[in-house]
Amino acid sequence: MGGAGHVGAPLALVLARKGHRVVIHDINCASMEKMARGTMPFLEKDGTSLLRRVLKSGRLEFSDRPESISGAQSVILTLGTPIDEFHNPVTSPLINCINVLLPHIRKGGLMILRSTVAPGTTAVLERHLRRSRRDVHLAFCPERVVQGRAIEEIAKLPQIISGSSDRAVKAARRIFSGITSKVVVMSLREAEYAKLICNAYRYIQFAATNQLYMMVESAGINYHRLLAGMKNGYARMASVPRAGFAAGPCLMKDTMQLFAFEKHNFVLGQIAMNINEGLPEFLVSRILSKEKIINRKVGILGMAFKAQSDDIRQSLSYKLKKVLEFAGAKVLCSDPYVKGSDIVPLRELIKRASIIIVGVPHRQYRLLKMPPDIQIIDPWGFLRQ
Repeated sequence: MGGAGHVGAPLALVLARKGHRVVIHDINCASMEKMARGTMPFLEKDGTSLLRRVLKSGRLEFSDRPESISGAQSVILTLGTPIDEFHNPVTSPLINCINVLLPHIRKGGLMILRSTVAPGTTAVLERHLRRSRRDVHLAFCPERVVQGRAIEEIAKLPQIISGSSDRAVKAARRIFSGITSKVVVMSLREAEYAKLICNAYRYIQFAATNQLYMMVESAGINYHRLLAGMKNGYARMASVPRAGFAAGPCLMKDTMQLFAFEKHNFVLGQIAMNINEGLPEFLVSRILSKEKIINRKVGILGMAFKAQSDDIRQSLSYKLKKVLEFAGAKVLCSDPYVKGSDIVPLRELIKRASIIIVGVPHRQYRLLKMPPDIQIIDPWGFLRQ
């Protein structure tokens, strides 16, 4: 379910390339129709070329009907557990999805969960399958790829394998050992934690550098010049990331899943969320401490949640836009990958804005030449000024 999205589509293409017959089942008919015509519905390195190759092979099909999975030896679900308005995991969409698919899953078949789930979710689903008296083996094999480079990384990164039974583990291992460089077998609970900790730890790293950025910049010191000096010839500082918006559909969500599971005692995760989500307000407050922005045109460079991406899910550039508008600014948005009625051409933004904030460090912005009268705010330290 959700097989035409950022997690499912690259995996489907890799499996088809390896000789498997793959049916992408999704309720997003628009994305499937686009793929059936040979075009990826989102940016993915080498995605369109591989898609066209597997379409010619006849090993890739599309369907919005649950019965299309009938007879399949394995069903891979790419629907995870989102969080609600209280930052608690929501399992009902996954259970509802499984209920729709269960009548069509073959006896003794394998069901693989691919997307992030909260700790204990796989065990809940296993009990649900037993109550339904369905002979289905359940595995959890989380993806850990960088969005936009999934096809490349699926083949390179070790794949975590876990299952509710030895049979489930062996069946999942057979599938992934044919497409990945290495498999790592864990228990179900270990695998659930491993996926969440990968994202939570990264999110905390971003929070640490963002907190330091806000502290140093408030003291009137250029953080990026300071960071470059600290790293110069000093390997212990090499892993410190640069400051900037930490957003997207996974980092904050997965951190909050751990926060909820620990009954709100994962203080480090909560602090990380407060810091990362507070960066847009900090940038605007820094402007307001020096000047008024009512009725002034402020431009945001980059509206996706990360560089070289067209995905705007949970992008903090849109939160920045709202904060600026609340302060009275007239906001102009530009992005080379994002489409929308609020997106203006880059040249127009530079021509009209008196203040420009870098929301995303797209490589196209690296050598931009700005007029000297424009105020530039670059939390990433990306632009050459």
